[in-house]
Amino acid sequence: MNEYSLRDKLITEYIGTFFLTLTICLVGVFESGTSELAPFAIASTLMVMIYAGGHVSGAHYNPAVTISIYLRGACEKSAIAPYIATQLAAAVSAAIIASNVFAPSDSSVGELEMEAFPAMAAELIFTFALAYVILNVATSETTEGNGYYGAAIASVVLAGALTVGSISGASFNPAVSVSLIVSGPLGVGDSWLHFLPQIAGGILAAYVFKAQHN
Repeated sequence: MNEYSLRDKLITEYIGTFFLTLTICLVGVFESGTSELAPFAIASTLMVMIYAGGHVSGAHYNPAVTISIYLRGACEKSAIAPYIATQLAAAVSAAIIASNVFAPSDSSVGELEMEAFPAMAAELIFTFALAYVILNVATSETTEGNGYYGAAIASVVLAGALTVGSISGASFNPAVSVSLIVSGPLGVGDSWLHFLPQIAGGILAAYVFKAQHN
């Protein structure tokens, strides 16, 4: 464990999750930039926030990742609820700011159109991939001290967004899904298509990692 207090870690989790979800809301929901480049903006934001906060909080920025890292044995049980609450609070505040400060006044938000099975499969597979990569590059003793962990993690998100973005919205993160609910494109009734496979993907990644490293 590092020397940072829980308060320091939560502040870091808030900042990282805030900028990740703010970027997603702006370029993904309100299309404030070039839509074709949105995945690169999102992955870039995630990467720099990981490098900025990884040494403080572990740079989870994702409730599914927090659960996965806990199951792997690299996160204290007492930190789970505060981490997840902070991540969700950051997502909500980012979505509110994006919707009320930065979104054009004439902007309209269409709902995500998802078919249940493909959307769930996309969220499960790429949340698994994201958590699996994080466990291997950021929590494994064999890769400790590497300088590529942030780029590797962000690349998973980039690949997922480019691959299944049109299928599920490419969230891979319950906090991101909450920001999509608040900003409009994800309906509460459809949110289980994100939340269930995301949590399942994080859990599955932890057990696969543990099985491989016994």
